Amino acid sequence: MKKLLFLLFFVHLGYGQSQFEKDSIVQFQKGLNEHYADTASSPLKKDDLKQFKALDFFAIDEHFFIKAKFIRTANEKPFEMPTTTSRKPIYIKYGELYFTIDGVACKLNVYQNVEMAKMPQYKKSLFLPFTDYTSGVESYGGGRYLDIEIQEGLNWVIDFNQCYNPYCAYNERYSCPLTPAENDLKIAIKAGVKKFHD
Repeated sequence: MKKLLFLLFFVHLGYGQSQFEKDSIVQFQKGLNEHYADTASSPLKKDDLKQFKALDFFAIDEHFFIKAKFIRTANEKPFEMPTTTSRKPIYIKYGELYFTIDGVACKLNVYQNVEMAKMPQYKKSLFLPFTDYTSGVESYGGGRYLDIEIQEGLNWVIDFNQCYNPYCAYNERYSCPLTPAENDLKIAIKAGVKKFHD
């Protein structure tokens, strides 16, 4: 079966919002559930789809709406990002995000897909994969993803309430980027989608 890559871009659901909006997160979760319940587009296996009612989410928490300092890194070169299959899409490191949660200093690299950046609708789209202390326990062991948009200035926002699992968390036939080791957070991000199966 052909392996596919999937990235969610819920641009109209709080993507790049400048302030915490619980309603936007509720709509984001609703959109995810509708997508996963749709037999025409769901990544779920047939048996899982038959029983599917809703994804399991951490409680919406403003604590995980983060204000970060963005640093645009210079002289970055495109690279092949490893995936769960032999496919290696080309990404470039776009910059670094620095922030603090509960007194813990954190840094995440943010990436841009070179091919997708050529498409007008995705030219501002960035990819933020990460693992944290919930990975493999309460959330998917391979890490979770955030889609963010290029923001103005040096002060960016990240809403972990809108992080989601790669399709590989539900069905091994998909080809998903592996979370880079440097994006492992030494803190529990109890926000967004939880793991699907034990």
